[in-house]
Amino acid sequence: MKRIVAVCCATLALRGLAGAQATTDTRPVVVASKPFAESYILAEMFAQLLEAHGITVERRPGLGSTEIMFSAVRTGAVDVYPEYTGTGLLAVLHDTLAPTVLADARRVYAHVDSSFQARWGMRWLPPLGFQNTFAIAVRPATASQFRLRSLSDLSRAGSRLTAGFTPDFIERADGLAGLVTAYGPGIRPRSVKPLLPAVKYQALDAGSVDVVDGFSTDGLLARYGLVVLDDDRHFFPPYEAAALLSARAANRPDVVGALTLLSSRLDETTMRALNRRVEVDGEDASAVASSALARLGLGAKRSDRRTPVELARAGSFSAYLWARRAALARLTLRHLWLVAIALATAVVVAVPLGLALERARRAAGTALGVLGVLQTIPSIALLAFMVPLFGIGVVPALVALWIYALYPIARGTYTGVREADPAAVEAAEALGMTARQRLLMVRLPLAAPVIMTGIRTAAVITVGAATLAAMIGGGGLGEPIVTGLALADTWMVLSGAIPAAILALVVDGLLALVERRVAPPHRRSGGRPT
Repeated sequence: MKRIVAVCCATLALRGLAGAQATTDTRPVVVASKPFAESYILAEMFAQLLEAHGITVERRPGLGSTEIMFSAVRTGAVDVYPEYTGTGLLAVLHDTLAPTVLADARRVYAHVDSSFQARWGMRWLPPLGFQNTFAIAVRPATASQFRLRSLSDLSRAGSRLTAGFTPDFIERADGLAGLVTAYGPGIRPRSVKPLLPAVKYQALDAGSVDVVDGFSTDGLLARYGLVVLDDDRHFFPPYEAAALLSARAANRPDVVGALTLLSSRLDETTMRALNRRVEVDGEDASAVASSALARLGLGAKRSDRRTPVELARAGSFSAYLWARRAALARLTLRHLWLVAIALATAVVVAVPLGLALERARRAAGTALGVLGVLQTIPSIALLAFMVPLFGIGVVPALVALWIYALYPIARGTYTGVREADPAAVEAAEALGMTARQRLLMVRLPLAAPVIMTGIRTAAVITVGAATLAAMIGGGGLGEPIVTGLALADTWMVLSGAIPAAILALVVDGLLALVERRVAPPHRRSGGRPT
């Protein structure tokens, strides 16, 4: 009897300690996903499960590749996202295990979990119950023409085929490079086209490519009736899906306890059906996650009534936009905020820089050249570079947008001041004006239209580049574009692209009015000075 009481007391004490620890960190838990349907669904299930247990959540869907996601979790910018043990083993740890270990999913999970905890303090929760390994797929006609049943067969025909692989798969150790090592150089396709996850299936169906990389739980495999080639040399390790937690989240018992409820509750058949609802039927990932949790008894039962957005899909595109008007208004305001902050800070830095370069003309070519080179860096590459330095979210997005806005403004300021009307400048000098007076009262007013042209150019560039901020959690109108591209949802892509284009035109038009207002009177009226 005393032993039972002692056990009960110890249990209560541990629960009390866990509750006390849980209350010490009340910051929102950042839940993120990669840009493909299954990751969206699982991340949304994580978020809703945490919210059901009273834990505040921030969502960061569709952030990017494994490298970006891992960097975000390692730096604490993301607290949890769905990952796969094989990806952690090969793409992150770059470990090699004995074939006997690779054949045992439990031993692979144990190795990955212990390694992540030892190196970075991260934690893998027990797997969700299914594996999602890579699936190299071809059209039935291609399989019949080249007699393809396995990856060994593909190694004999690869040089005659065109592949459409995701950029992540092309670069990963457990992707194309690893296949070449395991199956020989013959498996390398004649050409490889980097394609987004959902787009590659459309390209394969249209005959633009002959082979694609997919996942065994993809709903689109069945939709297009594709043939999945057997990994007869067992190259791919186990890919058990699990929640990967940051060091901060791993030390929160409330987070661990809530998410562990989902462990071993999903199988491949269930996950494939959930993916199909999003990829093929066009259902909202949030609604699919909610209904899945309800069926598992982990969430409130969801009504079978369709949401306004789902109903609008059956009608016109304009009805779809109207149903999403509140979300689009919120995203537009966020987009405007990003653009305004980045542009304002760029003006504060670039205008004085342009003025300084006009006084130090020997350094102007080098300085403007450096700024020009920075602007030529692809937006995605620059954003990815920002993640290790600033994490994810608003800060790296603002820094990247600020860098893109510097060159047009600095160039416009330098050119405008340097080429200000020489006659007017000489007249001001003859009147005895100091250099400062000539700059403020003559040269700057004359240069104002050219400076405003640079600001207009920077504004339009920033509006467009800001759509990519969604890839690192910056928000804005890029969110529906990134999600729509991942899910091959044209309407969703357009719901972000059209407002962004309109916004760029509106911003440019407003700044054109400002440019006209700041122009000297003789230029505003189109006349010549007398």
